[in-house]
Amino acid sequence: MENINFLSKAEEIKELIISYRRDFHRNPELGYEERRTSEAIKEFLDREGIEHFETAGTGICALIRGKGGRTVAIRADMDALPIQDAKTCEYASLNPGKMHACGHDAHTAMLMGAARILNGMKETLNGNVALLFEPAEETTGGARVMIKEGVLEKAHIEAVIGLHVDENLDSGKIGLKKGVVNAASNPFTIRIKGKGGHGARPEATVDPVVIASSVVMNLQTIVSRELTPTVPSVLTIGTINGGTAQNIIPEEVVLSGIIRTMTTEHREYVKRRLVEIAEGVAVSMRGSCQVEIEESYPCLYNDDGMLELLKESAAEQLGAQSVIDLDKPSLGVESFAYFSMERPSVFYFLGCRNEEKGITHPAHSSKFDIDEECMAAGVAVHCAAAYKYLNSEELI
Repeated sequence: MENINFLSKAEEIKELIISYRRDFHRNPELGYEERRTSEAIKEFLDREGIEHFETAGTGICALIRGKGGRTVAIRADMDALPIQDAKTCEYASLNPGKMHACGHDAHTAMLMGAARILNGMKETLNGNVALLFEPAEETTGGARVMIKEGVLEKAHIEAVIGLHVDENLDSGKIGLKKGVVNAASNPFTIRIKGKGGHGARPEATVDPVVIASSVVMNLQTIVSRELTPTVPSVLTIGTINGGTAQNIIPEEVVLSGIIRTMTTEHREYVKRRLVEIAEGVAVSMRGSCQVEIEESYPCLYNDDGMLELLKESAAEQLGAQSVIDLDKPSLGVESFAYFSMERPSVFYFLGCRNEEKGITHPAHSSKFDIDEECMAAGVAVHCAAAYKYLNSEELI
Protein backbone atom coordinates (compact mmCIF):
# COMPACT_ATOMS: atom_id res chain seq x y z
CA MET A 1 0.00 0.00 0.00
CA GLU A 2 1.37 3.39 -1.03
CA ASN A 3 2.30 5.78 1.77
CA ILE A 4 0.62 9.11 0.90
CA ASN A 5 1.26 12.44 2.59
CA PHE A 6 -2.35 13.48 3.12
CA LEU A 7 -1.33 16.28 5.48
CA SER A 8 0.48 18.00 2.64
CA LYS A 9 -2.60 17.63 0.42
CA ALA A 10 -4.79 19.06 3.20
CA GLU A 11 -2.47 22.04 3.69
CA GLU A 12 -2.81 22.82 -0.02
CA ILE A 13 -6.59 23.31 0.35
CA LYS A 14 -6.52 24.76 3.87
CA GLU A 15 -7.91 28.13 2.79
CA LEU A 16 -10.86 26.43 1.10
CA ILE A 17 -11.63 24.47 4.26
CA ILE A 18 -11.38 27.58 6.42
CA SER A 19 -13.60 29.59 4.07
CA TYR A 20 -16.37 26.97 4.25
CA ARG A 21 -16.05 26.75 8.04
CA ARG A 22 -16.37 30.52 8.41
CA ASP A 23 -19.34 30.67 6.06
CA PHE A 24 -21.15 28.04 8.12
CA HIS A 25 -20.16 29.82 11.33
CA ARG A 26 -21.66 33.09 10.11
CA ASN A 27 -24.87 31.33 9.11
CA PRO A 28 -25.69 28.75 11.80
CA GLU A 29 -28.85 26.68 11.58
CA LEU A 30 -30.52 24.51 14.21
CA GLY A 31 -31.44 20.85 13.86
CA TYR A 32 -33.51 19.99 10.76
CA GLU A 33 -33.32 23.67 9.73
CA GLU A 34 -29.95 23.26 7.99
CA ARG A 35 -31.33 24.14 4.54
CA ARG A 36 -28.72 26.74 3.62
CA THR A 37 -25.94 24.52 4.92
CA SER A 38 -27.31 21.54 3.00
CA GLU A 39 -27.59 23.53 -0.22
CA ALA A 40 -23.99 24.75 0.10
CA ILE A 41 -22.80 21.15 0.55
CA LYS A 42 -24.82 19.90 -2.43
CA GLU A 43 -23.48 22.69 -4.64
CA PHE A 44 -19.96 21.71 -3.60
CA LEU A 45 -20.62 18.04 -4.33
CA ASP A 46 -22.08 18.89 -7.74
CA ARG A 47 -18.99 20.92 -8.65
CA GLU A 48 -16.78 18.02 -7.56
CA GLY A 49 -18.84 15.55 -9.55
CA ILE A 50 -19.73 13.49 -6.48
CA GLU A 51 -23.10 11.73 -6.55
CA HIS A 52 -25.38 12.28 -3.56
CA PHE A 53 -28.89 11.89 -2.21
CA GLU A 54 -30.91 13.48 0.60
CA THR A 55 -31.64 11.66 3.82
CA ALA A 56 -33.20 12.59 7.18
CA GLY A 57 -34.68 15.79 5.79
CA THR A 58 -31.71 18.13 5.53
CA GLY A 59 -29.06 15.38 5.67
CA ILE A 60 -26.96 14.17 2.77
CA CYS A 61 -25.23 10.95 1.80
CA ALA A 62 -22.61 11.29 -0.96
CA LEU A 63 -20.55 8.55 -2.56
CA ILE A 64 -17.05 8.65 -4.04
CA ARG A 65 -16.78 5.54 -6.19
CA GLY A 66 -13.39 3.90 -6.47
CA LYS A 67 -12.53 0.39 -7.66
CA GLY A 68 -14.11 -2.43 -5.68
CA GLY A 69 -17.16 -3.16 -3.61
CA ARG A 70 -16.09 -2.18 -0.09
CA THR A 71 -17.39 1.11 1.34
CA VAL A 72 -16.21 3.06 4.36
CA ALA A 73 -18.12 6.14 5.54
CA ILE A 74 -16.93 9.38 7.11
CA ARG A 75 -19.52 11.34 9.06
CA ALA A 76 -19.89 15.03 9.97
CA ASP A 77 -22.71 16.74 11.87
CA MET A 78 -24.08 20.07 10.59
CA ASP A 79 -26.34 21.70 13.18
CA ALA A 80 -25.76 24.65 15.50
CA LEU A 81 -27.01 25.49 19.01
CA PRO A 82 -29.55 28.03 20.36
CA ILE A 83 -26.82 30.25 21.86
CA GLN A 84 -26.05 33.93 21.23
CA ASP A 85 -22.56 34.32 19.75
CA ALA A 86 -20.54 36.63 22.02
CA LYS A 87 -17.32 36.55 19.99
CA THR A 88 -15.91 39.61 18.25
CA CYS A 89 -14.54 38.39 14.93
CA GLU A 90 -15.31 38.76 11.24
CA TYR A 91 -17.02 35.35 11.08
CA ALA A 92 -19.27 35.77 14.15
CA SER A 93 -22.85 34.49 13.80
CA LEU A 94 -25.25 36.68 11.82
CA ASN A 95 -28.29 34.78 13.14
CA PRO A 96 -29.45 36.10 16.54
CA GLY A 97 -29.67 33.39 19.19
CA LYS A 98 -27.96 30.77 17.04
CA MET A 99 -24.30 29.77 17.08
CA HIS A 100 -21.94 27.00 16.07
CA ALA A 101 -20.82 26.53 19.67
CA CYS A 102 -19.80 22.89 19.29
CA GLY A 103 -17.64 22.85 16.17
CA HIS A 104 -20.05 21.23 13.74
CA ASP A 105 -19.20 23.93 11.20
CA ALA A 106 -15.59 22.69 11.29
CA HIS A 107 -16.67 19.05 11.12
CA THR A 108 -18.65 19.74 7.95
CA ALA A 109 -15.87 21.79 6.35
CA MET A 110 -13.31 19.08 7.11
CA LEU A 111 -15.47 16.40 5.52
CA MET A 112 -15.78 18.59 2.43
CA GLY A 113 -11.98 18.92 2.38
CA ALA A 114 -11.58 15.15 2.67
CA ALA A 115 -14.11 14.75 -0.16
CA ARG A 116 -12.06 17.05 -2.42
CA ILE A 117 -8.85 15.05 -1.79
CA LEU A 118 -10.32 11.54 -1.97
CA ASN A 119 -12.40 12.30 -5.04
CA GLY A 120 -9.27 13.55 -6.76
CA MET A 121 -7.61 10.18 -6.28
CA LYS A 122 -10.61 7.85 -6.55
CA GLU A 123 -8.92 5.74 -9.19
CA THR A 124 -6.44 4.61 -6.51
CA LEU A 125 -9.15 3.60 -4.01
CA ASN A 126 -9.92 -0.13 -3.77
CA GLY A 127 -13.49 0.65 -2.82
CA ASN A 128 -15.82 3.55 -2.11
CA VAL A 129 -16.04 6.37 0.41
CA ALA A 130 -19.47 7.49 1.65
CA LEU A 131 -19.80 11.00 3.05
CA LEU A 132 -22.50 11.31 5.74
CA PHE A 133 -23.65 14.86 6.53
CA GLU A 134 -25.88 14.44 9.58
CA PRO A 135 -28.53 16.92 10.75
CA ALA A 136 -29.84 17.48 14.27
CA GLU A 137 -27.01 15.87 16.25
CA GLU A 138 -27.68 18.25 19.15
CA THR A 139 -31.35 17.34 19.52
CA THR A 140 -32.87 14.01 18.53
CA GLY A 141 -29.94 12.67 16.51
CA GLY A 142 -30.16 12.67 12.73
CA ALA A 143 -28.07 9.49 12.64
CA ARG A 144 -30.99 7.50 13.99
CA VAL A 145 -33.24 8.75 11.19
CA MET A 146 -30.58 8.19 8.52
CA ILE A 147 -30.19 4.59 9.67
CA LYS A 148 -33.96 4.07 9.79
CA GLU A 149 -34.21 5.36 6.21
CA GLY A 150 -31.66 2.73 5.17
CA VAL A 151 -28.63 4.88 4.40
CA LEU A 152 -26.20 2.18 5.54
CA GLU A 153 -27.75 -0.37 3.20
CA LYS A 154 -28.26 1.99 0.26
CA ALA A 155 -24.58 2.99 0.27
CA HIS A 156 -23.42 -0.51 1.31
CA ILE A 157 -21.48 0.99 4.22
CA GLU A 158 -19.28 -1.47 6.14
CA ALA A 159 -17.58 0.85 8.63
CA VAL A 160 -17.86 4.45 9.85
CA ILE A 161 -15.31 7.10 10.90
CA GLY A 162 -16.16 10.28 12.83
CA LEU A 163 -14.48 13.04 14.80
CA HIS A 164 -15.20 15.89 17.20
CA VAL A 165 -13.09 18.94 17.89
CA ASP A 166 -11.93 19.12 21.51
CA GLU A 167 -11.05 22.35 23.30
CA ASN A 168 -9.18 20.40 25.97
CA LEU A 169 -6.58 19.06 23.52
CA ASP A 170 -3.89 21.23 21.96
CA SER A 171 -4.46 22.16 18.34
CA GLY A 172 -3.70 19.33 15.92
CA LYS A 173 -3.44 16.58 18.55
CA ILE A 174 -5.54 13.45 18.16
CA GLY A 175 -7.30 11.83 21.13
CA LEU A 176 -8.49 8.22 21.06
CA LYS A 177 -10.45 6.23 23.64
CA LYS A 178 -10.60 2.44 23.57
CA GLY A 179 -13.97 0.83 24.19
CA VAL A 180 -16.75 3.06 25.51
CA VAL A 181 -16.28 6.66 24.39
CA ASN A 182 -19.56 8.37 25.32
CA ALA A 183 -22.44 7.64 27.64
CA ALA A 184 -25.99 6.60 26.87
CA SER A 185 -28.75 8.98 27.97
CA ASN A 186 -32.33 8.64 29.14
CA PRO A 187 -34.30 11.83 29.81
CA PHE A 188 -37.19 11.33 32.23
CA THR A 189 -40.23 13.07 33.71
CA ILE A 190 -41.82 12.27 37.09
CA ARG A 191 -45.31 13.62 37.82
CA ILE A 192 -46.05 13.46 41.54
CA LYS A 193 -49.69 13.84 42.52
CA GLY A 194 -50.99 14.72 45.96
CA LYS A 195 -53.98 16.55 47.42
CA GLY A 196 -53.86 20.32 47.40
CA GLY A 197 -55.11 22.71 50.04
CA HIS A 198 -54.35 25.63 52.35
CA GLY A 199 -50.78 25.95 53.60
CA ALA A 200 -52.14 26.57 57.09
CA ARG A 201 -53.83 23.15 57.19
CA PRO A 202 -51.29 20.63 55.85
CA GLU A 203 -53.02 17.78 57.67
CA ALA A 204 -55.89 18.05 55.20
CA THR A 205 -53.58 17.68 52.23
CA VAL A 206 -51.07 15.28 50.68
CA ASP A 207 -48.15 17.58 49.94
CA PRO A 208 -46.48 16.72 46.60
CA VAL A 209 -43.67 19.20 47.30
CA VAL A 210 -42.51 17.18 50.28
CA ILE A 211 -42.93 13.94 48.34
CA ALA A 212 -40.90 15.37 45.46
CA SER A 213 -38.14 16.43 47.83
CA SER A 214 -37.91 12.92 49.20
CA VAL A 215 -37.90 11.42 45.71
CA VAL A 216 -35.01 13.66 44.65
CA MET A 217 -32.87 12.66 47.63
CA ASN A 218 -33.64 8.95 47.36
CA LEU A 219 -32.87 8.81 43.65
CA GLN A 220 -29.31 9.93 44.36
CA THR A 221 -28.66 6.66 46.20
CA ILE A 222 -28.93 4.70 42.95
CA VAL A 223 -25.59 6.01 41.74
CA SER A 224 -23.93 6.48 45.12
CA ARG A 225 -24.95 3.17 46.71
CA GLU A 226 -26.23 0.72 44.09
CA LEU A 227 -23.76 1.01 41.19
CA THR A 228 -20.04 0.28 41.23
CA PRO A 229 -18.03 3.51 41.58
CA THR A 230 -15.48 2.25 39.05
CA VAL A 231 -17.93 2.76 36.15
CA PRO A 232 -19.19 6.35 35.96
CA SER A 233 -22.92 7.09 35.95
CA VAL A 234 -24.96 10.23 36.58
CA LEU A 235 -28.57 10.85 37.55
CA THR A 236 -29.47 14.54 37.40
CA ILE A 237 -32.71 16.30 38.33
CA GLY A 238 -32.77 19.40 36.13
CA THR A 239 -36.18 20.94 36.82
CA ILE A 240 -38.76 21.03 39.63
CA ASN A 241 -42.09 22.71 38.88
CA GLY A 242 -45.15 23.03 41.08
CA GLY A 243 -47.29 25.46 43.01
CA THR A 244 -48.79 28.88 42.40
CA ALA A 245 -48.50 30.73 45.72
CA GLN A 246 -46.62 30.67 49.03
CA ASN A 247 -49.62 29.61 51.09
CA ILE A 248 -51.09 27.00 48.75
CA ILE A 249 -50.11 23.34 48.77
CA PRO A 250 -50.37 22.28 45.08
CA GLU A 251 -51.98 19.22 43.58
CA GLU A 252 -48.94 18.25 41.51
CA VAL A 253 -45.18 18.65 41.22
CA VAL A 254 -43.28 17.70 38.07
CA LEU A 255 -39.62 16.69 38.09
CA SER A 256 -37.49 16.21 35.01
CA GLY A 257 -33.95 15.01 34.60
CA ILE A 258 -31.59 12.72 32.76
CA ILE A 259 -29.77 9.43 33.32
CA ARG A 260 -26.29 8.91 31.84
CA THR A 261 -24.72 5.46 31.93
CA MET A 262 -21.76 3.65 30.37
CA THR A 263 -23.09 0.11 30.00
CA THR A 264 -26.32 -1.45 28.78
CA GLU A 265 -26.65 -3.29 32.10
CA HIS A 266 -26.38 -0.09 34.14
CA ARG A 267 -28.76 1.68 31.79
CA GLU A 268 -31.51 -0.89 32.31
CA TYR A 269 -30.85 -1.14 36.05
CA VAL A 270 -31.07 2.61 36.67
CA LYS A 271 -34.26 2.94 34.64
CA ARG A 272 -35.90 0.15 36.63
CA ARG A 273 -34.78 1.50 40.00
CA LEU A 274 -35.86 5.04 39.18
CA VAL A 275 -39.42 3.83 38.67
CA GLU A 276 -39.35 1.63 41.78
CA ILE A 277 -38.02 4.39 44.03
CA ALA A 278 -40.24 7.19 42.68
CA GLU A 279 -43.39 5.09 42.89
CA GLY A 280 -42.44 3.57 46.24
CA VAL A 281 -41.69 6.91 47.91
CA ALA A 282 -44.85 8.50 46.54
CA VAL A 283 -47.09 5.66 47.73
CA SER A 284 -45.41 5.53 51.14
CA MET A 285 -46.22 9.23 51.59
CA ARG A 286 -49.87 8.81 50.50
CA GLY A 287 -49.38 10.19 47.00
CA SER A 288 -48.89 8.71 43.57
CA CYS A 289 -46.67 9.32 40.58
CA GLN A 290 -46.27 8.66 36.88
CA VAL A 291 -42.80 8.10 35.41
CA GLU A 292 -41.94 8.57 31.75
CA ILE A 293 -38.46 7.55 30.56
CA GLU A 294 -37.30 8.34 27.02
CA GLU A 295 -34.96 6.14 25.00
CA SER A 296 -32.30 8.57 23.83
CA TYR A 297 -28.73 8.13 22.55
CA PRO A 298 -27.02 4.76 23.18
CA CYS A 299 -23.41 4.32 24.33
CA LEU A 300 -20.75 5.06 21.72
CA TYR A 301 -18.31 2.16 21.33
CA ASN A 302 -15.04 2.21 19.40
CA ASP A 303 -14.33 -1.00 17.52
CA ASP A 304 -10.85 -2.34 18.39
CA GLY A 305 -9.82 -2.92 14.78
CA MET A 306 -11.05 0.49 13.61
CA LEU A 307 -9.34 2.14 16.57
CA GLU A 308 -5.98 0.65 15.63
CA LEU A 309 -6.46 1.65 12.00
CA LEU A 310 -7.18 5.24 13.01
CA LYS A 311 -4.26 5.34 15.44
CA GLU A 312 -1.84 4.08 12.78
CA SER A 313 -3.22 6.53 10.21
CA ALA A 314 -2.92 9.50 12.57
CA ALA A 315 0.62 8.55 13.61
CA GLU A 316 1.71 8.24 9.98
CA GLN A 317 0.35 11.67 9.09
CA LEU A 318 1.05 13.68 12.25
CA GLY A 319 3.69 11.69 14.14
CA ALA A 320 3.19 9.30 17.05
CA GLN A 321 3.74 12.16 19.52
CA SER A 322 0.52 13.78 18.29
CA VAL A 323 -1.66 10.76 19.12
CA ILE A 324 -2.92 10.61 22.71
CA ASP A 325 -4.59 7.64 24.39
CA LEU A 326 -7.53 8.88 26.45
CA ASP A 327 -8.20 6.91 29.63
CA LYS A 328 -11.60 8.31 30.59
CA PRO A 329 -14.90 8.19 28.70
CA SER A 330 -17.18 11.22 28.45
CA LEU A 331 -20.56 11.35 30.18
CA GLY A 332 -21.71 13.54 27.33
CA VAL A 333 -23.73 11.92 24.56
CA GLU A 334 -23.03 11.77 20.84
CA SER A 335 -25.39 10.65 18.07
CA PHE A 336 -22.49 8.95 16.25
CA ALA A 337 -23.29 6.21 18.78
CA TYR A 338 -26.17 5.09 16.54
CA PHE A 339 -23.67 4.33 13.76
CA SER A 340 -21.36 2.56 16.21
CA MET A 341 -24.21 0.24 17.19
CA GLU A 342 -24.74 -0.79 13.56
CA ARG A 343 -21.24 -0.97 12.02
CA PRO A 344 -17.61 -1.24 13.19
CA SER A 345 -16.78 2.39 13.92
CA VAL A 346 -14.16 4.72 15.32
CA PHE A 347 -14.76 8.16 16.80
CA TYR A 348 -11.77 10.36 17.58
CA PHE A 349 -11.09 13.81 18.98
CA LEU A 350 -9.19 16.60 17.24
CA GLY A 351 -7.54 19.18 19.47
CA CYS A 352 -8.60 22.76 18.69
CA ARG A 353 -7.18 24.56 21.75
CA ASN A 354 -4.63 27.37 21.36
CA GLU A 355 -3.88 29.30 24.53
CA GLU A 356 -1.65 31.83 22.73
CA LYS A 357 -4.62 32.80 20.55
CA GLY A 358 -6.99 32.81 23.53
CA ILE A 359 -8.93 29.85 22.14
CA THR A 360 -9.77 28.09 25.38
CA HIS A 361 -13.52 28.53 25.86
CA PRO A 362 -15.59 25.38 26.38
CA ALA A 363 -18.00 23.94 23.85
CA HIS A 364 -21.63 25.02 24.25
CA SER A 365 -20.48 28.45 25.49
CA SER A 366 -21.04 31.82 23.84
CA LYS A 367 -17.34 32.42 23.12
CA PHE A 368 -16.44 28.98 21.81
CA ASP A 369 -14.05 29.00 18.88
CA ILE A 370 -11.45 26.72 17.33
CA ASP A 371 -7.88 27.16 16.14
CA GLU A 372 -8.54 26.73 12.42
CA GLU A 373 -5.00 25.47 11.91
CA CYS A 374 -6.15 22.14 13.34
CA MET A 375 -8.49 21.40 10.45
CA ALA A 376 -5.77 20.28 8.03
CA ALA A 377 -4.85 17.58 10.54
CA GLY A 378 -8.47 16.41 10.73
CA VAL A 379 -8.77 16.26 6.95
CA ALA A 380 -5.49 14.33 6.69
CA VAL A 381 -6.51 11.75 9.29
CA HIS A 382 -9.95 11.31 7.70
CA CYS A 383 -8.34 10.64 4.31
CA ALA A 384 -5.58 8.42 5.62
CA ALA A 385 -7.96 6.24 7.64
CA ALA A 386 -10.40 5.81 4.75
CA TYR A 387 -7.54 5.04 2.34
CA LYS A 388 -5.99 2.52 4.73
CA TYR A 389 -9.35 0.81 5.30
CA LEU A 390 -9.89 0.33 1.58
CA ASN A 391 -6.33 -0.34 0.44
CA SER A 392 -4.80 -2.31 3.30
CA GLU A 393 -3.95 -5.91 2.53
CA GLU A 394 -5.43 -6.93 5.88
CA LEU A 395 -9.20 -6.58 6.03
CA ILE A 396 -10.58 -4.79 9.08
